[in-house]
Amino acid sequence: MEEMMNKFFESVGSLFGGGDQIPWCDRDVILGCEREVAEANKGESEEHKSESIMRLSWALVHSRQPEDVHRGIAMLEASLANTNSPLHQREKLYLLAVGYCRIDDYSKTRALVDQCLEIAPDWRQALSLKKIVEDKIAKDGFIGIGLTASAVGLIAGGIIAALVRR
Repeated sequence: MEEMMNKFFESVGSLFGGGDQIPWCDRDVILGCEREVAEANKGESEEHKSESIMRLSWALVHSRQPEDVHRGIAMLEASLANTNSPLHQREKLYLLAVGYCRIDDYSKTRALVDQCLEIAPDWRQALSLKKIVEDKIAKDGFIGIGLTASAVGLIAGGIIAALVRR
């Protein structure tokens, strides 16, 4: 259990290290969080259950497996309506944004990050994620422009070649 927690906190720590990458979570950390949720459901306090579910949600949206990410998104969306605290709402919105970023839904990610920043305008994690998303959107845009320009060039070249042969 201690090893699982150490891996969990190392993953979280890498996010605060100033890098521009969102941390990944290993399958064994997810399994440990699932066990913790199962144990918490056996009668401990509601607060402990809630914290365990948040750790599992964090692990799932940071997974390399798309099915885990989708599961984490579903858990967070289901629990968002029951959130009263602005701090907890901010955390859940951020984790949702990470999940949507993992599945390449950048418009949804940007909207969720903007909601986080409405709650906490100077929150560094959200600002970092916003920059990552904007960079990915710009990169995708440049790739799209490049592909379009290449296609137009090939078509124009084909038309000119056909006209020259006549």
